[in-house]
Amino acid sequence: MAKLRNLPSDHPYVQTEMTDIQAQLEREREATLGSHMFGPLKELFILPSNRYRVMIGLMSQLLSQWSGANSITIYAPGFFALLGTTGQSEKLFATAIFGVVKFVSSLVCALFLVDFLGRKRALGYGITLQFVSMLYVAIYLAVVPSIQSGFIPDGHSKRAGTVAIVSIYVSGVGWALGWNNIQYLINAEIFPLRVRSLATSMVMCFHFANQYGNSKAVPTMLLDTAMRPYGTFFFFAMVTLIGLVWMWFFLPETAGKSLEAMDEMFSLPWYIIGRKGAAITAGSGHAEAYRSGDVEKNPISSECREFVPRVKKEEENQ
Repeated sequence: MAKLRNLPSDHPYVQTEMTDIQAQLEREREATLGSHMFGPLKELFILPSNRYRVMIGLMSQLLSQWSGANSITIYAPGFFALLGTTGQSEKLFATAIFGVVKFVSSLVCALFLVDFLGRKRALGYGITLQFVSMLYVAIYLAVVPSIQSGFIPDGHSKRAGTVAIVSIYVSGVGWALGWNNIQYLINAEIFPLRVRSLATSMVMCFHFANQYGNSKAVPTMLLDTAMRPYGTFFFFAMVTLIGLVWMWFFLPETAGKSLEAMDEMFSLPWYIIGRKGAAITAGSGHAEAYRSGDVEKNPISSECREFVPRVKKEEENQ
């Protein structure tokens, strides 16, 4: 912890964070005394605060996997063909560009933007980019006939097709900024230590089940006897829109939250957690009280308040 904060091991800020962690471990150690092997499973689904966390974990996987990002990656050459790209080499080249865009975007977002913007805001921006991109591609496919049907595109159709291809790239950036990071970060942060391994295992099983189901369903969805290509993209756009609404109402901001503050936030009424939970529990716990310089919640912060700006600046630069 001292190395992470670039502070001496006996610095009060480091000591407050260690106090929070040790207190959380002690509470969970006391709670597990005398419990049987199914105790964590029972706790995970009986406690309302844990059920809310499970809902967040499962819904984040469901909405992210059916937003269309992974489907586009898997079947990218076919999708680019629908948008007017002809020739095997051209389709593979467009696919390669898409892969590079997603890779670079994922690195930049994971290392810089997600922590800078915050979990919830980054997800909101990412989903919005995905929604606009998917909606444009869906409208394009619904209005412009496919070249595979023998249609010869004119100048306007070619320009619209180019914008549709760019929209696919933009959707990759939105995925990197939003769901690609949040679906893993949130699940690593929200669960108490006592049930974290069980809960994250369950959520990741749900993740891969939806990923497999989506990869198998999309080829059927694209058929003319099913949803057709434009219907499939309208479906993706609708899922991203639902995800945006769900994020706004149910997903709390977890960046910078201590274990103690996380427990307090998820103990609030369910209709408050997503919209106001982070604000209500701001400063909870010794470490967060130290950041805010709250002397009443953290008595030792009064002797070290001159270090708070430095710590905040170092955290922002990380």
